[in-house]
Amino acid sequence: MNRDLGVWTYENSALVLIDYQNEMFETIRSETGAELADLNVRLLARTAKALNVPVVLSTVGVKYGINGPTHASILSDLPGVEPIDRTSMNAFEDRAFSDAVKKTGRKRLIVGGLHTEICLTFAVVQALKDGYEAMFVADAVGGRSQAAHRTAIERMAHAGAVPTTALAVVTELFRDWASPLAGKARDVIYWYFGEVSRAKAEVGVSEVEKQAVRNREHA
Repeated sequence: MNRDLGVWTYENSALVLIDYQNEMFETIRSETGAELADLNVRLLARTAKALNVPVVLSTVGVKYGINGPTHASILSDLPGVEPIDRTSMNAFEDRAFSDAVKKTGRKRLIVGGLHTEICLTFAVVQALKDGYEAMFVADAVGGRSQAAHRTAIERMAHAGAVPTTALAVVTELFRDWASPLAGKARDVIYWYFGEVSRAKAEVGVSEVEKQAVRNREHA
């Protein structure tokens, strides 16, 4: 199915972000740590805003006092997007959430969520069953253990979801430096390079790219 339709575009995709709350971040124990996962989610949010990709944002258990709200850093990059609070582990079992996804009019969902093995996996496999295509962002998610995270990755891939990474999402959606969208994409990418360099994250950034970041910051 994915081979037939080829690479994804900003015109046929929606971004779905699930349960990026403090309690979830605190318990990440898999390969992408909480700080980098947060930054990668912000990269996805900024990409969606720059390329006019619809966003559905959800939380779990806020109303019942189980968890706190979405990370403030992520909310700051999603102005005007209201989180949909749920009680269900499977986000698609919440009517308001499933209606919001349907309302985007997009059949290709780029999905991130915490934890990998619970609320992300349940939503992804349900989306596939409901007729959507799903792409999950492996470095914008995390599990309570490496085993939990890795097993969930395998489950989603076996079900037919497509693994990707946050920076790959940006480049796949705009895809051409001659595109009218390239300027907006470049702004997002160089913001990210600056942030990951300051965070000393294990993400490769070339000296040329670092210099481009410095030039833009001092322009």
